[in-house]
Amino acid sequence: MKNIELNIKGMKCKGCVNRIKNVLSMVKGLDSFDISLEDKKLILSVKKEKTIGEIIKKIESLGFDIVK
Repeated sequence: MKNIELNIKGMKCKGCVNRIKNVLSMVKGLDSFDISLEDKKLILSVKKEKTIGEIIKKIESLGFDIVK
């Protein structure tokens, strides 16, 4: 397993967090995640490296920017 920390730009409220959680709940290969609205961070635990690219695309499709 691999832990990754991503910074999310554009996350402003609990609604934003919930939209991201909904998308993440549908990703296969994602073991766990934690989102901090205050810090604008997402911490992921994934089995495969390629899952990270899929997660980034899904979050960006919601209109957020990811900074590694």
